[in-house]
Amino acid sequence: MKKNFVFDTNILLDNPYAILGFEDNNVVIPITVLEELDKFKRDLNTVGRNAREAARLIDRYREKGNLSRGVPLGNGGTLRVVTDLGKEPPLPFPTLGKTADSLILATALRLKKREDLPVIFVTRDINLRLRADAIGLRAVNYEVKDAVSIEEMYSGRTERKLASDAFEEFYHRGILEAGDDALLPNQYVTFSDEQDPERVALGRYRASKNRFQSLRGDGEDLWGIRPRNTEQCFAIDLLLDESIQIATLTGKAGTGKTLLAIAAGLRKVVDEGAYSKLVVARPIMPFGRELGFLPGRIDDKLKPWMEPVFDNLELILSTRRKKLAFRDREGFDHGKKGKKNRKGAGAIPDARQLVDTGVLDVQALTYIRGRSLPRQYLVIDEAQNLTSHEVKTIISRAGEGTKVVLTGDPYQIDNPFLDSATNGLCIVVERFKDEELAGHVSLFKGERSALAELASDRL
Repeated sequence: MKKNFVFDTNILLDNPYAILGFEDNNVVIPITVLEELDKFKRDLNTVGRNAREAARLIDRYREKGNLSRGVPLGNGGTLRVVTDLGKEPPLPFPTLGKTADSLILATALRLKKREDLPVIFVTRDINLRLRADAIGLRAVNYEVKDAVSIEEMYSGRTERKLASDAFEEFYHRGILEAGDDALLPNQYVTFSDEQDPERVALGRYRASKNRFQSLRGDGEDLWGIRPRNTEQCFAIDLLLDESIQIATLTGKAGTGKTLLAIAAGLRKVVDEGAYSKLVVARPIMPFGRELGFLPGRIDDKLKPWMEPVFDNLELILSTRRKKLAFRDREGFDHGKKGKKNRKGAGAIPDARQLVDTGVLDVQALTYIRGRSLPRQYLVIDEAQNLTSHEVKTIISRAGEGTKVVLTGDPYQIDNPFLDSATNGLCIVVERFKDEELAGHVSLFKGERSALAELASDRL
């Protein structure tokens, strides 16, 4: 039986093509929704883009007939724009006034009273669904097609028990045939000895060869940063492997996502020369009340947003200086192939020098559209605040030889139009988990400080 699905504005702001996803039913758009789209169309962000695209799509269907009477969508359903369906009071609760939400609800209620088909109100606004239910309207949440259940999201790791002889083989050779135990490409494994569970070894599944391979184990740290737990060992292996072109790291605050990504980027750019530049970018998304317009040039305006990046850089650089200074005092060699670095700790540049010399480029994602980034190590921090469309735009900027690293915490989302199931970071994790050029690691243990870890767990 056909149904009338009445849209709220936020559906089209989230997905302008949502009108095509209701099979052979009737999609009804109140005129108030079009008026609200008009208010958003000038915004220079994803919401504005979606508002403009939704208007263009509806206009294309207008060419097929009169929208007020309904036009065919091509899948058996129809698209209809409704204005006023009667002169009776808009809602049974006069105190609600004539807000946009109230007018949209009134349109759905009138449609229910005047037509025989079932009316279903579709919105992502929880309070609006409650209000719809209070006046006798059936209301449902809009289920995003790409939504990912965060509880079931791919973690990038698993555990296996091995017989003692197989464990010894892997421990000493660093290679073990997988046989029928096929996992996802680049999935990390913690092996344990069946006879002695305290003995563990870490590996990664290489799908192209159907075998497990030990992690990168050259003994060198990342500019003074060394792993503190198993997940960080996995993350470093993922970040340093040039064959993995897109890496994703998720985890709560303090697990080391951004720190490891930047440290690995410096290693690959400065020490190994595998990439021409380290680019670190973040979305401009405020936490709490905004302070308004910021004075100064573009660098001055971006400084507050980029401070977390420079905090991590300063920690990396200061740690490296301390380690090299200690080695100089003790007379250790710390250059490549045992050659002593005669410049000592003083040779380590500061963050500003890295920027001035072109080794490091820190920027807001606002300015990445239209760019092409060949042979660059691209780190996108706070990627949980990006939509799937924005992530697609970023990844499509990657030129030949570029590695893209997305880091973020799906539980800390500041974008009002996203949640833990619909953000671009989680969608990339799920969509790319079957690809050999991609890898993912979920970080669980906080290493920033005992206080930070306690706050993450208790608050």
